[in-house]
Amino acid sequence: MAISSKPLDSSAPPVAVRVRAASPAAPLPAAAVRLNKRMAELGLCSRREADDWIARGWVQVNGQPAVLGQPVPADARIEVHRQAQQQQRQQVTILINKPVGYVSGQAEDGHAPAASLVQPDNRWRECASRMRWGPEQLRGLAPAGRLDIDSVGLLVLTQDGRVARTLIGEDSEVDKEYLVRVSWGERTQDVQSIFPTEKLRLLQHGLSLDGQLLKPAEVSWQNPEQLRFVLREGRKRQIRRMCEQVGLVVTGLKRIRIGQVTLGHLPLGQWRYLAAHERF
Repeated sequence: MAISSKPLDSSAPPVAVRVRAASPAAPLPAAAVRLNKRMAELGLCSRREADDWIARGWVQVNGQPAVLGQPVPADARIEVHRQAQQQQRQQVTILINKPVGYVSGQAEDGHAPAASLVQPDNRWRECASRMRWGPEQLRGLAPAGRLDIDSVGLLVLTQDGRVARTLIGEDSEVDKEYLVRVSWGERTQDVQSIFPTEKLRLLQHGLSLDGQLLKPAEVSWQNPEQLRFVLREGRKRQIRRMCEQVGLVVTGLKRIRIGQVTLGHLPLGQWRYLAAHERF
């Protein structure tokens, strides 16, 4: 795939993204897929973003204006106008250390959304990004993965569909790391010494939720009262429900890493921009 990034003025032709078939000698044409799916597969944008660009007339296929729902072969020449690139460069991804009592998405049951904390006064003073905050950055800002109301730690809010697809797309393999404080019956101290080894192995693999076997997880003792979980899936209240199945009660849950991006020293209730060099 070759991508042209030469600057264009408003009257210039669109930026071309050329995709060639893997084998020119293949006897059969490549199977067609919807244009928005193909653009997402190429990492150009999310499907929703692709539909928006198509509706705005910012996409051409083999030199012709694209239409919503259009099927395209894998070797189609997809062209994207400069306006789309400019719009995408203005999108932000924000990391927040979510406190207890905030919901990840829309406000519910009287609880405020984590996005309400994204205000200039709450920006971490050690945020290294030169980006300046503006209220337009709140439009379309959505969680890419969730933390329940009783949990704290790293939450990603983004306007960028590519980031959302990377973290919560159907084929996402990005792992997430948590520190989980637990109790066992009346025992709140040195839980590790009395917790059965076979139950720890069940947490690592063998449990099911909603009738579906969970993927293998990395689960180990961080200290005598705290477990370390690394998951490669994100079922609703997954860790709490896993612990319930082996008799543990979660008394504290903190997410400290998503892929290669860590919570680090980001203070509780504060936020920063994803740095230009950071990748999940």
